[in-house]
Amino acid sequence: MFKSLYRWTLALSASRHAPLALGAVAFAESSFFPIPPDLLLVPMSLAQPRRAWTYASICTVASVLGGMLGYAIGALLYDTVGQWLIATYHYADKMDALRAAYAQWGWLLILIKGLTPIPYKLVTIVSGLLGYNFALFVLLSVITRGARFFILAGLLNRFGDPIRGALERHFAAILVGFLLLVAVGFYVATHVI
Repeated sequence: MFKSLYRWTLALSASRHAPLALGAVAFAESSFFPIPPDLLLVPMSLAQPRRAWTYASICTVASVLGGMLGYAIGALLYDTVGQWLIATYHYADKMDALRAAYAQWGWLLILIKGLTPIPYKLVTIVSGLLGYNFALFVLLSVITRGARFFILAGLLNRFGDPIRGALERHFAAILVGFLLLVAVGFYVATHVI
Protein backbone atom coordinates (compact mmCIF):
# COMPACT_ATOMS: atom_id res chain seq x y z
CA MET A 1 0.00 0.00 0.00
CA PHE A 2 2.75 2.46 0.97
CA LYS A 3 4.79 1.70 -2.15
CA SER A 4 1.81 2.44 -4.39
CA LEU A 5 1.13 5.67 -2.44
CA TYR A 6 4.78 6.62 -2.87
CA ARG A 7 4.64 5.93 -6.61
CA TRP A 8 1.38 7.90 -6.93
CA THR A 9 2.94 10.85 -5.07
CA LEU A 10 6.00 10.77 -7.32
CA ALA A 11 3.81 10.55 -10.42
CA LEU A 12 1.74 13.52 -9.24
CA SER A 13 4.90 15.48 -8.42
CA ALA A 14 6.14 14.98 -11.97
CA SER A 15 2.84 15.86 -13.66
CA ARG A 16 2.05 19.23 -15.19
CA HIS A 17 -0.72 19.65 -12.58
CA ALA A 18 1.69 19.34 -9.65
CA PRO A 19 2.19 23.10 -9.05
CA LEU A 20 -1.58 23.67 -9.08
CA ALA A 21 -2.15 20.78 -6.65
CA LEU A 22 0.63 22.07 -4.40
CA GLY A 23 -0.84 25.56 -4.38
CA ALA A 24 -4.33 24.25 -3.67
CA VAL A 25 -3.15 22.14 -0.72
CA ALA A 26 -1.05 25.01 0.70
CA PHE A 27 -4.01 27.40 0.37
CA ALA A 28 -6.48 24.99 1.96
CA GLU A 29 -4.13 23.99 4.81
CA SER A 30 -3.94 27.58 6.03
CA SER A 31 -7.69 27.97 6.31
CA PHE A 32 -9.56 24.66 6.63
CA PHE A 33 -7.72 21.53 5.38
CA PRO A 34 -5.80 19.34 7.87
CA ILE A 35 -3.04 18.01 5.57
CA PRO A 36 0.14 20.13 5.20
CA PRO A 37 1.60 20.87 1.76
CA ASP A 38 4.92 19.32 2.77
CA LEU A 39 3.53 15.96 1.62
CA LEU A 40 3.64 17.30 -1.95
CA LEU A 41 6.51 19.76 -1.59
CA VAL A 42 8.99 17.03 -0.61
CA PRO A 43 8.47 14.62 -3.54
CA MET A 44 8.10 17.48 -6.02
CA SER A 45 11.38 19.03 -4.89
CA LEU A 46 13.09 15.65 -4.96
CA ALA A 47 11.76 14.91 -8.45
CA GLN A 48 12.90 18.31 -9.76
CA PRO A 49 15.50 19.78 -7.35
CA ARG A 50 16.09 22.87 -9.51
CA ARG A 51 12.44 23.80 -9.11
CA ALA A 52 12.48 23.45 -5.29
CA TRP A 53 12.65 27.25 -4.90
CA THR A 54 9.70 27.70 -7.26
CA TYR A 55 7.71 25.14 -5.29
CA ALA A 56 8.60 26.87 -2.01
CA SER A 57 7.39 30.15 -3.53
CA ILE A 58 4.10 28.54 -4.60
CA CYS A 59 3.62 27.13 -1.08
CA THR A 60 4.41 30.47 0.53
CA VAL A 61 2.10 32.57 -1.65
CA ALA A 62 -0.76 30.06 -1.53
CA SER A 63 -0.36 29.57 2.22
CA VAL A 64 -0.47 33.32 2.88
CA LEU A 65 -3.54 33.69 0.65
CA GLY A 66 -5.16 30.77 2.47
CA GLY A 67 -4.20 32.45 5.73
CA MET A 68 -6.09 35.55 4.60
CA LEU A 69 -9.16 33.35 4.08
CA GLY A 70 -8.65 31.89 7.56
CA TYR A 71 -8.38 35.41 8.95
CA ALA A 72 -11.63 36.32 7.18
CA ILE A 73 -13.32 33.21 8.63
CA GLY A 74 -12.32 34.36 12.09
CA ALA A 75 -13.22 38.01 11.52
CA LEU A 76 -16.38 37.70 9.44
CA LEU A 77 -17.77 34.22 9.94
CA TYR A 78 -16.96 33.52 13.57
CA ASP A 79 -20.60 33.14 14.54
CA THR A 80 -21.01 30.30 12.03
CA VAL A 81 -17.97 28.60 10.47
CA GLY A 82 -15.37 30.15 12.75
CA GLN A 83 -17.09 29.09 15.96
CA TRP A 84 -17.49 25.55 14.64
CA LEU A 85 -13.77 25.35 13.77
CA ILE A 86 -12.70 26.75 17.14
CA ALA A 87 -14.97 24.21 18.89
CA THR A 88 -13.59 21.42 16.70
CA TYR A 89 -10.07 22.22 17.92
CA HIS A 90 -11.26 22.67 21.55
CA TYR A 91 -10.29 26.34 21.76
CA ALA A 92 -13.70 27.63 22.93
CA ASP A 93 -12.82 27.51 26.62
CA LYS A 94 -9.39 29.07 26.04
CA MET A 95 -10.49 32.26 24.30
CA ASP A 96 -9.87 34.67 27.24
CA ALA A 97 -6.35 33.35 27.77
CA LEU A 98 -5.78 33.50 24.04
CA ARG A 99 -6.91 37.13 23.85
CA ALA A 100 -4.47 38.08 26.60
CA ALA A 101 -1.63 36.15 24.96
CA TYR A 102 -2.36 37.72 21.56
CA ALA A 103 -2.44 41.21 23.00
CA GLN A 104 1.10 40.82 24.29
CA TRP A 105 2.71 38.11 22.17
CA GLY A 106 0.62 37.83 18.99
CA TRP A 107 3.55 38.47 16.68
CA LEU A 108 5.63 35.75 18.35
CA LEU A 109 2.75 33.24 18.38
CA ILE A 110 2.19 33.75 14.66
CA LEU A 111 5.90 33.35 13.87
CA ILE A 112 6.40 30.25 16.01
CA LYS A 113 3.21 28.44 15.06
CA GLY A 114 3.82 29.11 11.38
CA LEU A 115 7.00 27.04 11.56
CA THR A 116 5.64 24.11 13.55
CA PRO A 117 3.33 21.20 12.76
CA ILE A 118 0.65 22.95 14.83
CA PRO A 119 -2.15 23.59 12.32
CA TYR A 120 -1.66 27.09 10.89
CA LYS A 121 -5.38 27.45 10.25
CA LEU A 122 -5.81 27.88 14.01
CA VAL A 123 -3.47 30.87 13.94
CA THR A 124 -5.20 32.44 10.95
CA ILE A 125 -8.73 32.04 12.29
CA VAL A 126 -7.83 33.18 15.79
CA SER A 127 -5.96 36.19 14.39
CA GLY A 128 -9.11 37.25 12.53
CA LEU A 129 -11.34 36.51 15.49
CA LEU A 130 -9.21 38.64 17.81
CA GLY A 131 -8.90 41.44 15.24
CA TYR A 132 -5.12 41.22 15.07
CA ASN A 133 -3.62 43.91 12.82
CA PHE A 134 -4.24 42.51 9.32
CA ALA A 135 -1.19 44.04 7.61
CA LEU A 136 1.08 42.78 10.38
CA PHE A 137 -0.60 39.37 10.24
CA VAL A 138 0.10 39.15 6.48
CA LEU A 139 3.73 40.27 6.92
CA LEU A 140 4.33 37.75 9.72
CA SER A 141 2.65 35.03 7.65
CA VAL A 142 4.96 35.74 4.71
CA ILE A 143 7.98 35.55 7.02
CA THR A 144 7.03 32.39 8.91
CA ARG A 145 5.52 30.40 6.07
CA GLY A 146 8.27 31.49 3.69
CA ALA A 147 10.90 30.43 6.21
CA ARG A 148 9.28 27.04 6.69
CA PHE A 149 8.96 26.23 3.00
CA PHE A 150 12.27 27.75 1.86
CA ILE A 151 14.25 25.99 4.61
CA LEU A 152 12.65 22.71 3.56
CA ALA A 153 13.31 23.43 -0.13
CA GLY A 154 16.92 24.33 0.65
CA LEU A 155 17.47 21.09 2.54
CA LEU A 156 15.85 19.09 -0.24
CA ASN A 157 17.89 20.92 -2.88
CA ARG A 158 21.15 20.41 -0.99
CA PHE A 159 20.63 16.89 0.35
CA GLY A 160 18.14 15.60 -2.22
CA ASP A 161 19.89 12.36 -3.19
CA PRO A 162 20.36 11.01 0.35
CA ILE A 163 16.82 12.08 1.26
CA ARG A 164 15.41 10.44 -1.88
CA GLY A 165 17.26 7.22 -1.04
CA ALA A 166 15.95 7.26 2.53
CA LEU A 167 12.40 7.91 1.28
CA GLU A 168 12.58 5.02 -1.16
CA ARG A 169 13.91 2.64 1.50
CA HIS A 170 11.79 3.81 4.43
CA PHE A 171 8.74 5.54 2.92
CA ALA A 172 6.22 3.82 5.19
CA ALA A 173 8.12 4.68 8.37
CA ILE A 174 8.74 8.27 7.26
CA LEU A 175 5.08 8.75 6.29
CA VAL A 176 3.86 7.31 9.59
CA GLY A 177 6.37 9.50 11.47
CA PHE A 178 5.22 12.61 9.59
CA LEU A 179 1.56 11.82 10.24
CA LEU A 180 2.36 11.28 13.92
CA LEU A 181 4.11 14.64 13.98
CA VAL A 182 0.99 16.28 12.49
CA ALA A 183 -1.21 14.44 15.02
CA VAL A 184 1.03 15.63 17.87
CA GLY A 185 0.75 19.15 16.46
CA PHE A 186 -3.05 18.90 16.53
CA TYR A 187 -2.95 17.51 20.07
CA VAL A 188 -0.64 20.26 21.31
CA ALA A 189 -2.78 22.89 19.62
CA THR A 190 -6.01 21.59 21.11
CA HIS A 191 -4.97 20.39 24.55
CA VAL A 192 -1.74 22.05 25.63
CA ILE A 193 -1.63 25.57 24.19
